[in-house]
Amino acid sequence: MSVTIAVDAMGGDHGATVVVPAALDVLAGIDDIRLVLVGDQAVIGHEIDRVGQRADHRERLRIHHASQRVEMDEPPAVALRNKKDSSMRVAIDLVKRGDADACVSAGNTGALMATARFVLKTLPGIDRPAISTALPTMKGHTHVLDLGANVDSTPGQLLEFAVMGSVLVSAVDNLPSPRVGLLNIGEEPIKGNERVKETAQLLAQSDLNYVGFVEGDDIYAGTVDVVVCDGFVGNVALKTSEGVARMISHFLRQEFTRNPLTRLAGLVALPVLRRLRARIDPRRYNGASLLGLRGTVVKSHGGADRLAFAHALREAAREVEKNVPQRISEHLGARLVGRREAS
Repeated sequence: MSVTIAVDAMGGDHGATVVVPAALDVLAGIDDIRLVLVGDQAVIGHEIDRVGQRADHRERLRIHHASQRVEMDEPPAVALRNKKDSSMRVAIDLVKRGDADACVSAGNTGALMATARFVLKTLPGIDRPAISTALPTMKGHTHVLDLGANVDSTPGQLLEFAVMGSVLVSAVDNLPSPRVGLLNIGEEPIKGNERVKETAQLLAQSDLNYVGFVEGDDIYAGTVDVVVCDGFVGNVALKTSEGVARMISHFLRQEFTRNPLTRLAGLVALPVLRRLRARIDPRRYNGASLLGLRGTVVKSHGGADRLAFAHALREAAREVEKNVPQRISEHLGARLVGRREAS
């Protein structure tokens, strides 16, 4: 199956200087992928020449010119209204027209969500899209949503997030019945605010494999496959996790460079440290899915480097191959039919 991805080449903190090399890396590693780099043709062409493109990649890579760029601090409403020829908007338009199967952007998150929702629309039965990404655990990884698209969600919307997360994990991880947990300040039924308690009741009555409340430390224990929360809580948890990972790396460098003896110990431990770094490296989990849309859109971290952005492109390709939006739509349709039959 050939996959075509429209790439916002101007988005993020680094723009084409990261996107183009990452795109060429992905072309070298995946034979059945095609990429459309959207943005300033001259800038993109210069980066391709700088990095160097293999001759056998030229048929699978093309440039689609866009005259505008959405800035990282630009209000979403302004970007949606005034930047109709931005690299972000044009990339999403390509998905809407069927010229691409997915869009990947490292640009302004609010603008990306607003534009994708306006252009692609939400799936039937979905009130609000959600942002989901994978995080490493002691047993593999887990998917968490929402991570910032909705800072104040209703119990019904949280149930939708759980459905979308469960379908995503079932598709990309080949798990027939993913375990779903609801993030809370404790595991006991009496813990949490009324919104969380009401959401727990909805999840318990659903056809999902709901296992109950989970606390923040459970995210990394690997006890569940999907962690559900509102965007405010999810974004704080994500950024806190990234900060802890950086702090641990900082402390390890400090300790192993403290004196000649610790430097020697560091050299001996270097293979183990490299494997540890690879397992917890946030770049290897880059690529957050905007779930609930009538199309595949993946958000890369704005500060992503070459390795991280390549992972976002691969994540988009996986979701297209697994037909995630269609699976979510089918699952929601089956739930609606079941409700009608029950009534």
